[in-house]
Amino acid sequence: MTFRMRLLITFLLAVLLPMIVLALFIRDEMTDRLTAQYEQRVEALVTVIEEDLAQENDAITNSLAVLREAIIDDNRFRRAAVDRLQEERRYLLDYAGRAMRLSGLSMLQIQDETGRIISSGHFRNEYDRMEPELPRLLAATSGGVALVRARAPEAPFLALVRVESFQMANRRFAIVAGVKVGRRFLARLAREAGLTVALLYPGGMLDSGKGRSGQEADAFPTDVGMQRAGIEESHDRIPAGAIVRELHVPFIDSDRGERAQARFRVTHLLTELEALRRSMDRWFLVAVAAAAVLAIVLVSWLTSRISRPLVELADKTSRIDLDRLDIDFSSSRRDEVGALSRLLGAMTERLRASAVRIKDAERRATVGELARQVNHDIKNGLTPIRNVFRHLVQLAREDPAQMPEIFQERETTLDSSISYLEDLASNYARLYPRSERRPCDVNEIANRVVMDLKGPEHVDLQTELGETVVVLGDPVALRRILENLVSNAIDSLESRPGRVTVSTALGAGDDGSPRVRITVSDTGRGMSEEQVARSFDDFYTTKDDGTGLGLSIVRRLIMDLDGSVRVESEEGKGSRFIIDLPGAEAGSGG
Repeated sequence: MTFRMRLLITFLLAVLLPMIVLALFIRDEMTDRLTAQYEQRVEALVTVIEEDLAQENDAITNSLAVLREAIIDDNRFRRAAVDRLQEERRYLLDYAGRAMRLSGLSMLQIQDETGRIISSGHFRNEYDRMEPELPRLLAATSGGVALVRARAPEAPFLALVRVESFQMANRRFAIVAGVKVGRRFLARLAREAGLTVALLYPGGMLDSGKGRSGQEADAFPTDVGMQRAGIEESHDRIPAGAIVRELHVPFIDSDRGERAQARFRVTHLLTELEALRRSMDRWFLVAVAAAAVLAIVLVSWLTSRISRPLVELADKTSRIDLDRLDIDFSSSRRDEVGALSRLLGAMTERLRASAVRIKDAERRATVGELARQVNHDIKNGLTPIRNVFRHLVQLAREDPAQMPEIFQERETTLDSSISYLEDLASNYARLYPRSERRPCDVNEIANRVVMDLKGPEHVDLQTELGETVVVLGDPVALRRILENLVSNAIDSLESRPGRVTVSTALGAGDDGSPRVRITVSDTGRGMSEEQVARSFDDFYTTKDDGTGLGLSIVRRLIMDLDGSVRVESEEGKGSRFIIDLPGAEAGSGG
């Protein structure tokens, strides 16, 4: 991630995060407080509705008491209801209607002791209809008031009613009276704008607006056979984001002879609150967008002021190397960038001084390593010569007559060793041995090395050579590799009888190209796992007089020939060095 992007993200988080937290806090705080106010208003309205219903109950009770006294004192009613005089029948039929209008009631019904309606003010045609369950259920209702379904000429309606009984000439009569509960009644209960009062009853619903049963709000559903469970489920759905309180009142279904529950539901829709929240969200988004744009502009300006000198410093720093330490980091700035420039300048000066010391140390190390390699290679080249002279000295003391024959036999070894030393001298004259790639007969070089290193009687030096094994490499390098490995194998025998075997074989690589495998194995002391892991490290040796360069030189020479080497060893049982080199075409050996 770039510095510019990091700075932009930091600015955006520093600016936008507090704004978002503050906006969410204010939004939630406003919502909680307004919701609490609305809840208080709804609770107060429920209390007012309870008081209004109680006042309606009292008014109905008073009207019933007055009507009861009037009926008891009315002789014409007595003659019509008790004596059943035919000439007073019309008076009885119209009595409830006249009384209902005078008392301000919406429903008035008079029944005899059998439950037969003898006069109905709200629906004159109910005369002689039997409805004995209504007075009984009303009398058993707590508080004595309940909602009922009343018939009317146009359509049924809901009424809040009470029952009152009286006795006349040893006959008992019941008066059922009440007021109509419709849209106007509910609207009068609602009082405040934003509040809605609905009446939910078995089979339908009325509210202070339009009736949800598909009819006018004052009307009662005419299809009483409809499935009430489905209707009540749909009416019980409370709008989302609304405050709702309910007040239960009894409901009497006289047709079924059942008493149920109706509910006055007070609802306060939080539409104003939602509108206010949407407005706040819009302004908040505008503020966030403005802050984001401002942050981007500010970050762009700051990064241009900061990143330009940093880019210049990075460009200068990228040009620094040990051969070019003359970069000028001088700066007149007094800020952190200027301090960094001066620090880089001082560091460059220290690097310049250190580079001089490092180059001098490298030259000394190169000369020292070269001297050690020369010493090691010359010692390997002198070993065959030393063995020949020791053999000749031994013959001079024991059998001088054999010296000419043996000297002629070992003369080839002396010539070969001297030629090898001359080649080394020529190569090291160029500070590094020359690497020359050409086809070489590995068997010939292996035979020559084995012949040159023969001498100790306790060593059984053998060869197991494949047929026509040719490798693409440098003959001097190959001889140095084999001389080091065979010499180390002889030393691992520690003057004990043992066997050293040099074997060669021709194979093929994964890609089908010819490969040559050279194996040098011995029956010497072997190596531990730790010694095997460090065997090719520079200057690591287990010999008291060793330099630790033999195997590291072997590994380097093999890598120069595009080959690989690995070792298998077990303590007390010997070691096997396995070399894989690229082969050459058969018959092209020199």
